Amino acid sequence: MGMMSAASWRSERGQRQRSEGRIRLSVAAARGRTHLVGLSESGALRARLPRVEGSGLEAVLVNTAGGVACGDVFSIAAEAGEGASLTIATPAAEKVYRSDGAMAEVTVRLTVGAGGNLHWLPQETILFDQARLTRRYAVDLSSAARFLSFEAVMFGRAARGEAMVSGHLSDHWRIRRDGDLVFADAFRLSGSVAALLARPTVAAGRGALATCLYVAPDAEARLEEARALLNDARSECGASAWNGLLAVRWLAQDIETLRRDAGSFLIRFRGTPLPRVWGS
Repeated sequence: MGMMSAASWRSERGQRQRSEGRIRLSVAAARGRTHLVGLSESGALRARLPRVEGSGLEAVLVNTAGGVACGDVFSIAAEAGEGASLTIATPAAEKVYRSDGAMAEVTVRLTVGAGGNLHWLPQETILFDQARLTRRYAVDLSSAARFLSFEAVMFGRAARGEAMVSGHLSDHWRIRRDGDLVFADAFRLSGSVAALLARPTVAAGRGALATCLYVAPDAEARLEEARALLNDARSECGASAWNGLLAVRWLAQDIETLRRDAGSFLIRFRGTPLPRVWGS
């Protein structure tokens, strides 16, 4: 086989196959239990519905592509109807690989009706060096709904001595309650990521971070409880509450410390074990 010319290599790189995936999931309550009423899957995303105790439903999202690479596009939409209870998890950490320029995109849209309960609990995202990822989250809630989310990010695989030296990550959150915007957050690290994380005012060299959001009628009333649950954490962490929303953030040197601290908090705050896939 002859050597590929530089022009041919650039052309092949520009036409590289990208992964796409889409999930549309909806659940509803009937006769005291939550039931699946709609599920559509396409591309590399699949949903599995394991048997769980209790009246709620659990969905495990599987990326059959084995990770996220440059130019990949994934879309997830889930709706919990009135009185329904849904937990969404992933079977493992999501790996985001290096990109030669194209941005990977993930869009998540979650809707919860009156009296509904939705917990968004994916396992951590691991960003490889030169990864490029943009994520957008849109959450629409009834004022009588309960919503909890947890997102953790690890910059590089510290256990293998790998760091994310450069790349891009941006997260955009918008949460609305009865149509009114109650939470807007934009997080962005781009360029020399390791140098930015090393700054004392950014992460002081720590490479793992996580955020838990809880939006519910009792969110502000649970602030002191949340702070008490953080007392034994080894991570840098804190909790605040306003406008019917509770936010908890962690910053740790490694993902093991963060998982231990955040996992302990989530179990006690939720009053129920984490999804089984978290321990597998």
